[in-house]
Amino acid sequence: MNSKYLQIITLISVISLNGCGTTSEKSETSVVGTSTETQPVDDGWITLFDGTTTDGWRGYNSTSLPANWVIEDGSLKSLGTGGDIGGDIVYGNQEFDNFELSLEWKIGEGGNSGIFYHVVEGDKYKAPYETAPEYQVLDDLGFPDPLEDWQMVGADYAMHVADTSQKVVKPAGEWNTSRIVFSEEKAEHWLNDKKLLEFVPWSEDWYERRNSGKWDDYPDYGLAKTGLIGIQDHGSFIWYKNIKIKEL
Repeated sequence: MNSKYLQIITLISVISLNGCGTTSEKSETSVVGTSTETQPVDDGWITLFDGTTTDGWRGYNSTSLPANWVIEDGSLKSLGTGGDIGGDIVYGNQEFDNFELSLEWKIGEGGNSGIFYHVVEGDKYKAPYETAPEYQVLDDLGFPDPLEDWQMVGADYAMHVADTSQKVVKPAGEWNTSRIVFSEEKAEHWLNDKKLLEFVPWSEDWYERRNSGKWDDYPDYGLAKTGLIGIQDHGSFIWYKNIKIKEL
């Protein structure tokens, strides 16, 4: 074998080895990249409204979403055409018993709304409040009429009042964050990271409040231990977003 031919063979071998080394490095990089890729974490939260679709939402005692609720800038907005009866909506895909519910909301000036849970439907009922406890949503700062403390934002409507020393509520048009944590041992209402109240459901004290007169016309109020989540159109503009729930 002459020296020139030997040099050609050696050169081909070097190129081949370098090529194999490059392929190996690319393969290792690809594997490392895959193993460190961020994966979604299942933390137990169920998204009820993500800002893009109203899937799962419908009118109370209805099969479709009423025209007074629309999506606007990633929020579920009430156009304010509802009233004491009519206009309220529920998330109809699933019932919940013990849960933590979190959402953000803002309200029009002088507005009134509410967040319901354990909502029961049926021909005998005309509105969610006949059966469901309500986290009161209201423009405390600009409401045109005098208010009882059990009507103000964060209250367990007509049952338990919010601790005003802990309450920090944003004015109309600004976003607030609310949480309801519910179990048979204890229920809590939170507003902007401050706990406003807590109570023991179906306790002796709870029944005393329930039977004090306000709910005399609604004998099934608060008795259900599971039900739907609902939100209220009480005749004013209201926006909700980032609605999510976790079963406890």
